[in-house]
Amino acid sequence: MTAEKAAPAPGRNHLGDLVLERKDALRLSYEKLAARCVDPESGEQTVKSSWLHRIATRLPVQAPDVPALRGMAAGLGVPLRLVQDAASAQFFGVDPVYSDTEAVRAMVYHFEEMNEEDQRKIQALIEAYKRA
Repeated sequence: MTAEKAAPAPGRNHLGDLVLERKDALRLSYEKLAARCVDPESGEQTVKSSWLHRIATRLPVQAPDVPALRGMAAGLGVPLRLVQDAASAQFFGVDPVYSDTEAVRAMVYHFEEMNEEDQRKIQALIEAYKRA
């Protein structure tokens, strides 16, 4: 985590909302969620439960660094790009170019994680629906 406090961009709580959504979906306390936030590169826990609680409840927090983002992706069980985009939107007002819709962004992240054969199947499915 960086040393300076970062105020979220006005009206934005993308990362906080993601934390709260996944915490509820996983049915975890902030303590248990924080314990899962382990950076796969260093093997270290990257965020504290108090930080997760503060960001989820829209209180000021330090902007996460790259290891914290990797740890959060692991702990939340979501693709790293989803966490990176949420942090970029919340702290810097930077939105992904490819879509304003959270559902579309999630599909893109998961699509990129698939092998080529599965990607071709999904593309064919989309084309079939598009033609219908």
